[in-house]
Amino acid sequence: MSLNARIAKFYDRSSPIWLDTWGEQMHHGFYTSETNDHQQAQLDMIEKLLEWGQFSGKSPRILDAGCGVGGSSRYLVSKYEGASALGMTLSPLQAERGRTYNEQAGLADRIQLQARDVFTLDPVKEGPFDLIWSLESAEHMADKAGLLQLFFDALKPGGQLIMATWCSRPEPPYLTPKEKQTLRRIEKLYHLPPMVSVDELEKAAQTQGWINIATADWSEAVEPFWGAVIKSGLNPKNWPGLIKAGSGTIKGAWAMRYMRRGFKLKCIRYGLLRAQKPMK
Repeated sequence: MSLNARIAKFYDRSSPIWLDTWGEQMHHGFYTSETNDHQQAQLDMIEKLLEWGQFSGKSPRILDAGCGVGGSSRYLVSKYEGASALGMTLSPLQAERGRTYNEQAGLADRIQLQARDVFTLDPVKEGPFDLIWSLESAEHMADKAGLLQLFFDALKPGGQLIMATWCSRPEPPYLTPKEKQTLRRIEKLYHLPPMVSVDELEKAAQTQGWINIATADWSEAVEPFWGAVIKSGLNPKNWPGLIKAGSGTIKGAWAMRYMRRGFKLKCIRYGLLRAQKPMK
């Protein structure tokens, strides 16, 4: 089974229990010392990314690359008057659920959610976009340089990319055997190609002509989310849904312990990349 097929199957099976427990935002939250609501932390993540990404477009056309059920798309389209979005996910179930949520929110005419590989995007026929939003999806894509080039081609001159993705720690110092083992287990259980560091993403962007490039590490701000997710997984009311979802989802739940270990060892990082396409 191909990597994409395994990813689609994983999210088709695991998404219902996530949606029942956490709702439509399928990503980390952003935490401060004052945070006491996990779902609000997920919305705070979107706002913090927009602020850090320095996005200030008017009536933007948005590509939500790896959109899940379209939670970010709905938030962004609701935030910016006249905005529209195209969201892509490998999971047919996520796309179907997301279209239902769009209708319920009265946004079906402004958001398209499609079950397809982002790499099938035709930048000429389907672009250009003002903003490309990539929130915790790039870790699933093996060709990071090709992905950044696709995004570059799909943006309008002056358009912006905001990406948040799981990364490995930059080297040197080189990863220890324990750190490597932790990363490999995360990659296997969450169907990820080998992770790269945010420094490698930055270098790829620099070679492709992006400007106003910046990176950041928000690992400390997102780490508390895993404790909350593990706690929800231990809640007996969620066990029937977990069992119904099958072995792949159960293994994904088991992988949460490796995520906690990875953050503790600082070998897995929450990396951010922002970049802009030149006006000319």
